[in-house]
Amino acid sequence: MNDEISRAMAALTTGIYVLTVSEGASSHGMSSSWVTQVSGDPPILMAAIDRSHLSNAMVARTRAFALNVVGARGKTLEDYFYSARARRPDNLDAFEWEPSPALRMPWLRLAMVSIEARVVSEFAAGDHTMFLGEPMNVRINGNDRPLTSLDLDYVYVGGKQVIPRDRTGW
Repeated sequence: MNDEISRAMAALTTGIYVLTVSEGASSHGMSSSWVTQVSGDPPILMAAIDRSHLSNAMVARTRAFALNVVGARGKTLEDYFYSARARRPDNLDAFEWEPSPALRMPWLRLAMVSIEARVVSEFAAGDHTMFLGEPMNVRINGNDRPLTSLDLDYVYVGGKQVIPRDRTGW
């Protein structure tokens, strides 16, 4: 991706989430910002996961995932799940979590909102898989302000490319 395209992509603001998935005795989480609502009736959300990421195969097999919305008071979630310390299987041991009611996906206790979603469709888009999920249950953990990409010192634009916020020009 050339520098101008990278800078333009960095201007697309996103929310900050931790996508979690459990399969058998294994549980995994990843920092995720490429998430959005794509339908209102029925409510459907989309989460993009790099096809080389461990979570991609787990979501494809289980047909489920949880989205944990990171709030300002829970920024340690983003700090951890985006770090090298989290790049390992079974990385949820750093935080308290509980299984969601229906699909048994990990809900992080520090998250301001947690959503369990059943995968209803998926498709490839470049190096990512777009998983479309129907929310089954939610947990609202109190009032907080959701973190966005504007709150971070960096912007992830794909692959291994991360742009420090000061290089974006805004």
